[in-house]
Amino acid sequence: METLRSAFDFSDFPRLDISIVGMVAIFLLVFPLFSHSAFAMATMIQFLMFSLYGMGWNTIGGYGGQVDLGKAQYVGIGAYTTAVLLIRWDIPFWFSMPLGVCFAVAWSFIIGYPLFRLKGHYFAIATIATSLVLMDLFGVWEFVGAARGLEISPIKYHPPDFWRLIFKKDIYYYYVILGFFFIGILYVNGFRKSRLGFQLRSIKDNEDVARSLGINVHWAKIKTYAIATAFVSVVGSFHACYIKNIEPEDTMSLDISILIALMAMLGGAGSLWGPIIGAAVLIPLKSYLKEWLGATAGLAGIDLVIYAMIIMLISALEPRGIWGIVEKRRRRKRR
Repeated sequence: METLRSAFDFSDFPRLDISIVGMVAIFLLVFPLFSHSAFAMATMIQFLMFSLYGMGWNTIGGYGGQVDLGKAQYVGIGAYTTAVLLIRWDIPFWFSMPLGVCFAVAWSFIIGYPLFRLKGHYFAIATIATSLVLMDLFGVWEFVGAARGLEISPIKYHPPDFWRLIFKKDIYYYYVILGFFFIGILYVNGFRKSRLGFQLRSIKDNEDVARSLGINVHWAKIKTYAIATAFVSVVGSFHACYIKNIEPEDTMSLDISILIALMAMLGGAGSLWGPIIGAAVLIPLKSYLKEWLGATAGLAGIDLVIYAMIIMLISALEPRGIWGIVEKRRRRKRR
């Protein structure tokens, strides 16, 4: 009950922040009612998906200080669980998604126990290795389609099908992922004020001091890793129903893992709004630069250069990301 109360408690934020958040929430709720292109809707859905990915990563990477570069493996586990169960046994999304979370969390416990014996860049490299190994295994596993992947055929069903999450129009997918988005914000808000949240911040500052206070450092990291995994797996299951065509390279590649980590770090790791800000900047930037410079102007590759320059500029100005820049300016005004 206490955790539920803290999830809805935003009293530690200035009124201005709450007002801005309220306006953004209203905008997200009414966005589909305005005139927009299919490309704009797809970009918004991607923004919500990567915000959730970033929120999950932020629990272990931001509050815990553990740079995980292998989160894509859990995207794949969630996506493949939902796709396989739907295609082979016609099990709806709302049943297959929790199963995908269970499989992903079980895998996170299996690899998390030895991984968290490592520190710093050794841990980051190890997470990359486990993700790439799993991607290669899925690439040769015939039961899940091997390198060909799996395709969910909407022709077999009669959309809109809420149970199987099969829709013809993206507006339905938008509101489903928006619901997950709001739930994710409330959960992370409660998490950062929870006992585990405070333990992680202590571990991030100094593990030896945290141990001296009686905190089980290893177990706290493993539990938080499982929470981050659950976030990513849920969105992976949604990804399968939304895209309807999944392959190991599309769902478990290193590029996705790095992009997930980049969202949170650029927006502001260790803050509630950081992953959302990072996704709000990077996803539209990535999508529209590719469309304008790559497809329209014929300058393929230039979008990546501009994208990288903006990331480096923000990182150079403030290592704590965009949210760090905002807080620094506030402190100057107070002085």
